Amino acid sequence: MAVTNQPGSYAPSEFQTGLCDFSDDCGTCWCGLFCYPCLSCTIARDMNECCLCGLTWATRSVYRTKYNIRGSLLKDFIVHIWCPCCATCQLRRDIDRRKEQGIF
Repeated sequence: MAVTNQPGSYAPSEFQTGLCDFSDDCGTCWCGLFCYPCLSCTIARDMNECCLCGLTWATRSVYRTKYNIRGSLLKDFIVHIWCPCCATCQLRRDIDRRKEQGIF
């Protein structure tokens, strides 16, 4: 039998929710809108990052790379510049879903 994939490799995926899927978790959206620093710190804590450094497009890129999510540094940068709240809420929803699935 021929090996066609390297061990541990898997196909690139997508974020589990869309960038503007606000109705998927209204609590996260409200937290992002009214207490963005709190939401950023919870994500940083979950990712073992420093909360004081702030949440940036680089954090999104690290997460994307870890879970083999399609995208690029440029796209992460643009999304974070266009709507940092949307990008942060999407990241929080994805982390929560991966925790529920036992893969975070």
